Amino acid sequence: MSASPEITPVRPADEIVTVLSEWLAFRAGTDELLARLQGIDPSGLEAEPTDAVRELLEQLAWPSPNGRGHLERLVRDAVAMA
Repeated sequence: MSASPEITPVRPADEIVTVLSEWLAFRAGTDELLARLQGIDPSGLEAEPTDAVRELLEQLAWPSPNGRGHLERLVRDAVAMA
């Protein structure tokens, strides 16, 4: 008999880093970034990354005339903290 591999759940921090990295690499749009971040449960994160993601979500909720430029700093900060 073969043993089936254990499936480990993806940690919220890993999910956040993945979606933010995809956005930074232009593989995900801003609307997709917002939707995917809203679908991640931040309860497993420490306070600092949770605050960074919360701030990013607040900024993503409002369209910006500056495009994605102002979001890049927030995204990079959130990646560094996650």
